[in-house]
Amino acid sequence: MTRSTTKSEPLYGVDRSDEELRALVDGRSANVAVYGLGKMGLPLATVYAGRVADVIGVDIDQSVVESVNRGECHIDGEPGLSELVADAVENGALRASTDAKATAEAANVHVVIVPTPITETREPDLSIFDTVVDSIAHGLSPGDIVFVECTVPPGTCRDRLVPRLVDQSDLSAGEFGAAFCPERTSSGRAIEDITGAYPKIIGGVDDESARVAEAVYESVTDNDVIRVSDATTAESVKLFEGLYRDVNIALANELGTLADDLEIDVREAIDAANTQPFCHIHDPGPGVGGHCIPWYPYFVMSRVETPTPLLRTAREVNDSMPAFTADVVERELEARGTSIDGARVLVLGVTYRPGVAETRATPAGPLITDLKRRGAEPFATDPMLDDETVSSFGAEPVALSEVGRSDMDAVVVVTPHEAFDDVEWEGFEDVVVVDGRATLGDVGHPTYTIGSGRR
Repeated sequence: MTRSTTKSEPLYGVDRSDEELRALVDGRSANVAVYGLGKMGLPLATVYAGRVADVIGVDIDQSVVESVNRGECHIDGEPGLSELVADAVENGALRASTDAKATAEAANVHVVIVPTPITETREPDLSIFDTVVDSIAHGLSPGDIVFVECTVPPGTCRDRLVPRLVDQSDLSAGEFGAAFCPERTSSGRAIEDITGAYPKIIGGVDDESARVAEAVYESVTDNDVIRVSDATTAESVKLFEGLYRDVNIALANELGTLADDLEIDVREAIDAANTQPFCHIHDPGPGVGGHCIPWYPYFVMSRVETPTPLLRTAREVNDSMPAFTADVVERELEARGTSIDGARVLVLGVTYRPGVAETRATPAGPLITDLKRRGAEPFATDPMLDDETVSSFGAEPVALSEVGRSDMDAVVVVTPHEAFDDVEWEGFEDVVVVDGRATLGDVGHPTYTIGSGRR
């Protein structure tokens, strides 16, 4: 089915009641463009196609576009997504294109969900975002609305998106709408999260933008839609969620390093403390990884002049945990009379969290690097990754079936995949174990658990 290139009735800036606006949305009369068909963009486009209107998804990767147009899903590990993509394409509700400008000309609802990487100098890189915005401006018409779902620094919609759209189009501010409507989605549960696991936050650059966003996202989610004061507040909400976790994990990690000095099981103390309803300390571990938490502090710090010592210290603490883990490995080996120089150390888990094939900012990377710096010979295994990916971190790959048959001096649990429950620990001889996540029981070998100490 070929979608019409004629725009439907505009949603923004038309004198209609809330009920009339919602009826327009419910009637699937919008033309929607979703810019970015990655691990969060494709699920979002699919949900929009099922609940709001026909969608054209835009991506610069020709292979992604061809895959989607065949009704195939290039994102692994997302329950239900493959079936939804296939159904939406078959029904004519979803198709993909590499032509952002042509797509923008046909759409009156523009949804931006592209990556915002961090540069080497810890600055958010908005170049991809800017490119998409320029394409949208090429086809922007009066009454169009632009929703930003990807994470951006506070003030981006107000100070960057709207001025850029005005500059690159022939429209004035107020002729089109814009709102920040952050994705609150985790890998492995995208459809569930988008359609209602959490309330949807929306904030407009003006009241009409917020009203339109509220009407649209009431169709997207089965949960509440929370309308905050403005787009900058909504942008901050998204970041504050990650900042809370980063600071909380840093507290847990710093407390976890005190287990030997205090001669207590810090994890036990944390669990008991958390029975008080105002205490919610997270768990210590070998580090913090992923696409969000390690980077969000820089989205805020790069945009404010006020000092943020707590955010910086939290990053330093969490970034230090792989080195702390290597310290523990070295110390535990020495306690057994083995030098880390030349020791064979097996890392269990390279992805940043269990059950996902994603490695961005994984603590396994700096841990492996640190072990090599100390003279150890690192090995690694991960059921989610191929040998080439494991090797790219500087470790010798070990097949999961060979774990327990390998001649190792130490084993470190970084990411507790379920597959590791079947490790045959009795196959190791005279090995020390460092449990970074407190997921091991009695494995029959001396074990040091981060936050709990030696047992």
